[in-house]
Amino acid sequence: MQTETIVYIIVAAITALSIALFQYVYKSKIKSKLKYALTALRTVSILCLLLLLINPKFESNNYFNEKPTLVIAADNSESIAYLNQDDNTRAIRETFLNNTELNERFNIENYTFGKAVNNSDSLNFNERQSNLSNALKQLGEVYANQIAPIVVISDGNQTYGTDYSYLGKTVKQPIYPIILGDSTLYSDLSIRQLNVNRYVFLKNRFPIEIIANYSGSETVNTELKIWSGNSVIYRKPIQFNSTKNSEIISTTLLASSVGVKTYRAELVPLENEKNTVNNTKNFGVEVIDQKTNIAIIYDRLHPDLGALKKSIESNEQRSVSFLKPKEYLVKINDFQLVILYQPNNNFRSILDVIRTQNINTFSITGTTTDFNLLNNSQSYFYQTITNQSENYQPTINKNYSTFIIDNINFNDYPPLKSEFGSTEFLVPNSTFLFKTVNGITTNEPLLSTFESDNTKHALLSGEGIWRWRAQSFLDTESFTDFDNFMGKLVQYLSSNKKRKRLNIDYKSFYNGNDDVVISAQYFNKSFEFDPNAALTVTLKNKKTEAITETPLLLSNTNYTVDLSGIEAGAYDFTVKHNSEAVSASGSFEVLEYNVEQQFLNADINKLKYLAAESGGQAYFITQSNRLIDNLLEDKRYMTIQKSTKNIVPLIDWKYLLGLMALSLFAEWFIRKYNGLI
Repeated sequence: MQTETIVYIIVAAITALSIALFQYVYKSKIKSKLKYALTALRTVSILCLLLLLINPKFESNNYFNEKPTLVIAADNSESIAYLNQDDNTRAIRETFLNNTELNERFNIENYTFGKAVNNSDSLNFNERQSNLSNALKQLGEVYANQIAPIVVISDGNQTYGTDYSYLGKTVKQPIYPIILGDSTLYSDLSIRQLNVNRYVFLKNRFPIEIIANYSGSETVNTELKIWSGNSVIYRKPIQFNSTKNSEIISTTLLASSVGVKTYRAELVPLENEKNTVNNTKNFGVEVIDQKTNIAIIYDRLHPDLGALKKSIESNEQRSVSFLKPKEYLVKINDFQLVILYQPNNNFRSILDVIRTQNINTFSITGTTTDFNLLNNSQSYFYQTITNQSENYQPTINKNYSTFIIDNINFNDYPPLKSEFGSTEFLVPNSTFLFKTVNGITTNEPLLSTFESDNTKHALLSGEGIWRWRAQSFLDTESFTDFDNFMGKLVQYLSSNKKRKRLNIDYKSFYNGNDDVVISAQYFNKSFEFDPNAALTVTLKNKKTEAITETPLLLSNTNYTVDLSGIEAGAYDFTVKHNSEAVSASGSFEVLEYNVEQQFLNADINKLKYLAAESGGQAYFITQSNRLIDNLLEDKRYMTIQKSTKNIVPLIDWKYLLGLMALSLFAEWFIRKYNGLI
């Protein structure tokens, strides 16, 4: 309690006593015994009132000891079992978790990681990919404000994500890798990377690039073969030595028929080569007989144009051409979809042609759009003209049901700038994104789709979509999410297929370590999304004819099923409603490839570099006890005594108020009883 407060309390007590003495002692005719009781009661009443006004407080300090945290992160990927390090991993982790001295010194937190991080005790080594960089980033964020050294039990072979060796200084925690795996180097051939387009065109030759690697010191000869079924369609002899340990092989193959075509690239193994799994890589292409051509009509340059082209052409099935309004009129029959970017008076003739020829469109408006022209040239919507602009952030409509959209967090996307004013649709429409202003979601559409006269259209009321694509990269370190969203929008607009009550979304083939996910949307008879549907997928292996049934689970506005882990092969599947005669079918192929079996040794250099950059140190399996001793001796990981300061009232105001009321009542009763009132 502060000295100033103590002085106030003393002054209050003297004041209360003085007033009471003045009222009941000084010039008072009350009997001597009675006046002293009344004086005491009046003093208590006045003192309580003054204390309520002063509200004295005092500080209370609580002291406690805070131990540092020791994070144990164990690699749970298939490569650990493939390198016969699963028992070592379990043993090392149990040694750390059960060590008495470590538990006294640290709060031990236990994690496993594969493609994602899990706070789990289970080690089954069935994760099909490993992403050590993601694990380190997440653990660094969780323990950013603590002393929390990280012990990583791993072979260092990462198959997914960014290079983890450069995260040492970013994580801001000392990292101690325990290296699993053999450090002995063996002669080994491997196909490090194979690059090929997913889609190719009929009767065209498509390029293939293969990067072949060699680990060893001797001169060796091998041969690269590319198989199609049981036939070798390409072969090339290759020689490696201690100085030439890599070669890039480029060739082309002919796409002779439509459909999914699978191939196998193979390096002929060396004599006594220990790991031959990484000598082979299966790959596939989908041969299509046409390409969707899309025209972007513009009259002024804007960053949105480049973002749209990059996003749409991320799918090789689509081609984008930039055209001025007059140029498009000459090539009008070459395109399946027209994107009108901020139409102005120069678009007048184009809008007339689009209306008369029933062409599908995607209109994007902004600050330079001629809304008078747009309102008068079509009968789908009407934009109120205010000649003022506003920034609108997107909010997704979870009930949107026109086509399947992957889960994207549009709420974090930057705002788009457009005309301030309402947009009134004159035909039935589906709003995918609503406008949000200052955190308040309106009923105004930002992005809508609609159909009329057997044509499909979309309206985006805002410029600056290039920022959305950039934000997608900042969020996920990839443009994939945004590009997939734009691809599905373009696919819907460029197709004239009628709506179905059950729509499915899947890939024609999956690489061996891809997530095999099938998505579906189900609508009732009024074409409203039904979140209570019971959907099941029936999967049939074409070779073994084995049939499995799996339910689809609701995820936002989609029903999804994850079939990852099924064996390689060709499959037919049918998604059906359990109580209605509604179904949709498809087929896909899973290519045989296990990325976790491509490694023969631990990546010692990367793990050591990671440890050195973070202020930690790398250890081998046999040095785990030495690591425990070093953790216990390191003065950076001492228990810290901390305190919390609580400021609380000296006396609860409720008790003071009650005491004052009680003293006033007692004083009144005594005076009343003795006839002094």
